[in-house]
Amino acid sequence: MTDRCEYKQKGCGGCPLLGKAYAEQLTQKQRRVEKLLGKFGPVEPILGMETPWHYRNKAIATFGTDPRGRLILGIYARGTHRVVPVQGCRLQNESLNQVMEAVLAAAKACRWTAYDEDKGTGLVRHVLLRHSRTTGQVLVTLVTPTPQLPGSRNFITRLRALAPQVSGVVQNLNPRRTSAVLGTQEKLLWGRPAVKDTLCGQEFLISSRSFYQVNPVQTERLYALALNAAALTGKERVVDAYCGIGTIGLCAAPHAGQVAGVELNPEAARDAAANARRNGAANARFYQEDATQWLTRQAAEGQKADVIFLDPPRAGSTPEFLRAAAAMRPSRMVYVSCDPATQARDLELLTRLGYRMERAWPVDLFPHTEHVETVCLLSKLHAKQHIEIDLSMDELDLTAAESKATYDEIKAYVLEKYGLKVSSLYISQVKRKCGLDVGQNYNLSKKEDAKVPQCPPEKEAAIVEALKYFKMIV
Repeated sequence: MTDRCEYKQKGCGGCPLLGKAYAEQLTQKQRRVEKLLGKFGPVEPILGMETPWHYRNKAIATFGTDPRGRLILGIYARGTHRVVPVQGCRLQNESLNQVMEAVLAAAKACRWTAYDEDKGTGLVRHVLLRHSRTTGQVLVTLVTPTPQLPGSRNFITRLRALAPQVSGVVQNLNPRRTSAVLGTQEKLLWGRPAVKDTLCGQEFLISSRSFYQVNPVQTERLYALALNAAALTGKERVVDAYCGIGTIGLCAAPHAGQVAGVELNPEAARDAAANARRNGAANARFYQEDATQWLTRQAAEGQKADVIFLDPPRAGSTPEFLRAAAAMRPSRMVYVSCDPATQARDLELLTRLGYRMERAWPVDLFPHTEHVETVCLLSKLHAKQHIEIDLSMDELDLTAAESKATYDEIKAYVLEKYGLKVSSLYISQVKRKCGLDVGQNYNLSKKEDAKVPQCPPEKEAAIVEALKYFKMIV
């Protein structure tokens, strides 16, 4: 298959590495991981895909209007909110491409209008699709700004005729003027609200808001590496932190004594508990709580763990979590990350807390993009290999190096937690307000009379929260 794509030429930013030979992409990612993690220990060769096309089991598209006023469905052009109409994306499962075209045709037949984020008018904002590799079924989620969706029955009838693999249609309500795709309220319009998929022999229900890796082929390889690294014997107490719908913990459950999973998102935590029942994992328990707070309390109560899995958001973990994890004295930690930069930051602290990275495995879950997933195995150093210093968790204050986050890390945190995209200009403005060094003069223009855009209150509040999260302010 050719690496050329007409949509990339039109501004679609979904595949920034498309056009570069796949072997070269893998080399680029390998070098990046080695640069970031190589100082901690050996980095194994990256695991690429045999066929790096049509791997995504999840698709998101935005409704828009073309110059003639016709309804379109596509992806935002890089750095803008201009919708580039896309048909037949080469990364998405081909069934998703078919359903996406059917959604557009059915929406046109119902004479639906695209949401205008400037005017706050229109019926439909986005569509999100989830595909099951196991059953071939597809869940369709329509995102609307208001509960009203006239003609929804006609839409479903036409959609089912055009795409028989659709097994459910959900309406998600998102009235906020934000870049976040999904809102918090949903209702089932027809069919089932989730699709069933199998991963590493375990069965999972995937709803619109479930966190589930988008590349099932590579995810199974990723989890196999993580489980092999954990070296479970059937007796261990395992903690699965940032567990989502319980994928890693439930894959580990057949090989462990006990599994405790913790997840902040209430829907995901409920899904994890339901998935445990579905798979008969009587030795697995899941808790809906902030992972840092839960683990800190566990450590304060003197609880121990043999193995800790952690798969945090792109912003990485927190110093408090890592200290609590070390206080529980697991013999092994298995750190799964979608951002080796924040992972490297966390490894710096774990190294000081008496752990050593034994090995890292890069896995290409996202061909033709700049992202790479990594699995790191950390083991606790023995007393003969280092001097342990017993300090209370309160005494382990942040150093100056730990208290700083890069602009990219702040952007990633705000996007992950609030669904907002913030610029370096806005971050520097907020940092300056908080009395922090901005590093670069982002909020000054070369023109004396230039009008500098000011950070909106919603984004300012999110950036302030990020600065608190990274311990740059209190």
